[in-house]
Amino acid sequence: MARWLPLESNPDVMNKYIQRLGVSPTWTFTDVWGLDPDALIFVPRPVAAVLLLFPITPEYESFRAAEEARIRTDGQTVSPALYFVRQTIGNACGTIGLLHSLANNRELLGVGDGPLKRILDRTAGKTPEERAGVLEADVDLAGIHEESSREGQTAAPDADEEVDLHFVAFVAKDGHVYEMDGRKPFPINHGPCVELLSVRTRVLADGSKDTLWFFFLVDRILKTR
Repeated sequence: MARWLPLESNPDVMNKYIQRLGVSPTWTFTDVWGLDPDALIFVPRPVAAVLLLFPITPEYESFRAAEEARIRTDGQTVSPALYFVRQTIGNACGTIGLLHSLANNRELLGVGDGPLKRILDRTAGKTPEERAGVLEADVDLAGIHEESSREGQTAAPDADEEVDLHFVAFVAKDGHVYEMDGRKPFPINHGPCVELLSVRTRVLADGSKDTLWFFFLVDRILKTR
């Protein structure tokens, strides 16, 4: 398996990254400092996606296996409009989370010519596994990822270093909120969603009461309206 440098959990790094992909600078990631209503009112709207960083623990891995088995048995509703790709590159979960956030908001973001548009055009109509193969061979994406991974506030670890933190994305599509994790074989439908910001989806099985929401992709223009 190919391995990339891990991406730092830093919205400034992510914003430069998505601009290199061809996303308008009017859309940015921003930190979320709390989950209570008083804190969330400072998050500008609209919210297009949520990016979550969390530790991978034995408890979580047990939960993940049980969740997959349950869905394979019971089934779930998944929107055909959802864009999902498997992660087959080590330490690429940050990039996969960004791609899930952006690809599932392509019309809203107004993605122009650039690496992201080329990736989406080349992978249209393909399976999640086939899309993963396209990403593995994409030299431009690998270069953008490496450049971005070296721009954080901390020194980037070696690509072969074991990292126990993982990025996943949450997006709303056709009235439901989906967990988009490239380590899983399919998106996870977490139920109806009227507004993404108000959703409290529990995805960790470590006994914690709060889901760790780290970044929202928002339209920064709204801050000055």
